[in-house]
Amino acid sequence: MPVSRFEYIAPKSIEEALAALARGGKETRIIAGGTDLLVKIRHRMLFPRLLVSLKGIDGLNAITFDRKNGLTIGATALLADVATHPAIRRYYPTVAEAAGSTANVQVRNMGTVVGNLCNASPSADNIPTLMAMDATAVIAGPEGYRRVALDQFFQGPGLTALAAGEIVTAITVPPPPAGSGTAYHSISQRSKLDCSAVGVGAMVVMKAQDCTAVRLVVGACAPVPMRTHKAEKMLTGKPMTDALVRRAAQAASEETSPITDVRASAPYRWKMVSVLTIRALTDARKMALRKQ
Repeated sequence: MPVSRFEYIAPKSIEEALAALARGGKETRIIAGGTDLLVKIRHRMLFPRLLVSLKGIDGLNAITFDRKNGLTIGATALLADVATHPAIRRYYPTVAEAAGSTANVQVRNMGTVVGNLCNASPSADNIPTLMAMDATAVIAGPEGYRRVALDQFFQGPGLTALAAGEIVTAITVPPPPAGSGTAYHSISQRSKLDCSAVGVGAMVVMKAQDCTAVRLVVGACAPVPMRTHKAEKMLTGKPMTDALVRRAAQAASEETSPITDVRASAPYRWKMVSVLTIRALTDARKMALRKQ
């Protein structure tokens, strides 16, 4: 099926990209890796007249880390680069694992973490861990820069908090708290090649055997990736026993609102939220205890 005709430009700065967005209006799309966008165009789900590439903007592919400010992943940093970056593998291993398990090698060598987030699929593999670690989107627009926490960024399937003419330039992740551990578990029909039917990301902070803080995020079981606040409250301030983990996992499942679609039935998703939450919390607890 032939695709619709469009113009393609590659500005050299964020300012040029913002100006192009303003000129093009609603029929303009930003492209980084294009692994989601070009599929939608090919299948005639989108009909843009102008694509504005971010690939030509110097420094936008940067990945930086320092112990005070944490991690910054630029808008054109590839999934493959995030998966193999030494600082991410050392200080944010679950972020690296999620990037490294996204789709296949070809997609990881073209696609970007920021693009995966901006696609706003509830099943995106990179969202739960980043949300669990309290990541923030850095957004450039006509009025300057602003920051939006990821748990406020997603508004619905394919919908974000981006206003007209805005671009996400980076994702920032705070330094991991002392005594913290993270984990991400997902399940799909064909291993990691398909979109996840369920994904669960967790970060726990432990002091001795007590859970002092926790963020638990479920993907693909609601219109947006969601924190399960009831389950988090059950765990916080208590000894993190296996029995408590199982009760919290059941509570997390009850908080979700999955649908039946081609990837899985709603009852199966409810069950797997509980199963994957137990796995994620158990693995995050192990990592946190190793750091004490």
